[in-house]
Amino acid sequence: MPSHRLALFGATGGTGRQIVTQALEAGHTVQALVRDPARLAVHHPRLHVITGNVLDPDAVERTITGADAVIVTLGNTANNPDWIVSEGTKVIVAAMHKLGVRRLIVISSLGVGDSRDQVPGFFKVLMKTALKKPMEDKERQEQIVTASGLDWTIVRPGGLTNGPRTGRYRAGLDRSIVAGQVSRADVAEFVLRQLDDLTYLHKAPAIT
Repeated sequence: MPSHRLALFGATGGTGRQIVTQALEAGHTVQALVRDPARLAVHHPRLHVITGNVLDPDAVERTITGADAVIVTLGNTANNPDWIVSEGTKVIVAAMHKLGVRRLIVISSLGVGDSRDQVPGFFKVLMKTALKKPMEDKERQEQIVTASGLDWTIVRPGGLTNGPRTGRYRAGLDRSIVAGQVSRADVAEFVLRQLDDLTYLHKAPAIT
């Protein structure tokens, strides 16, 4: 696999940290935008940490400058403003157009968009109650990505765990793939594979 220079957004989350670790192990260079560098706790000569906010166009442009691919694994947390995922993605897409960077890989979730029937009934209930706003944010994010005109892939995992990297997961476009548990480490592996595999260009594979 050739090495890439990656711009990463969401590096301090569970999946983001796995992407950082595995990308560096694979020989890639990572430019990560984080609000609090102390939360990343990774030091490497090929890791360049930019301190800032994904809603700040200047910080986003600094992160993407020189990159050949962008990975977005933004999430909703209590400390984040409303619509951080979709609004941040909007800023990222604008910066990619400005800087001429085309490859975009975004981690969303099963249950979003046309994958609604791939999640169990109890999760559909959560999507209408406790997870209503985060899922709406993901819906808006996917709409921004699919309308971006960029070379995008949206990865939709099932229930995320902190388990080890196993390489044993099911991924693809088959609607029979239903949301089960998958480790963040396996999701990170699948995401990084998309850098050089265009099977899912302009598509949204599930992984579980």
